[in-house]
Amino acid sequence: MTDDDRVFKALADPSRRFLLDLLFQRDGRTLTELESELAMTRFGVAKHLRVLEDAGLVVARRSGREKLHFLNTVPIRLIHDRWIDKYTERQVTALVDLKNALEDEE
Repeated sequence: MTDDDRVFKALADPSRRFLLDLLFQRDGRTLTELESELAMTRFGVAKHLRVLEDAGLVVARRSGREKLHFLNTVPIRLIHDRWIDKYTERQVTALVDLKNALEDEE
């Protein structure tokens, strides 16, 4: 499985996307904090976090007895650059060309 595959798999689940949104709002949350926001068991949240960690979207760090979870946006940016940006470039170029053509008519 490639890195892109892991990221797409991780992003495919709404609960995992919700966890990423929570970490975007406030980074460095514990499993207990994240669990309190979802209607699922601690084990279920831990399982989703493990998938996010495997995809590189979440990085965990121990702080004493707690394990803090942090959002890593680099894999999402790489997906954007590889899969989204190249498909929108033509449309943006077409708009710039249209703007230039309209301005030349004036």
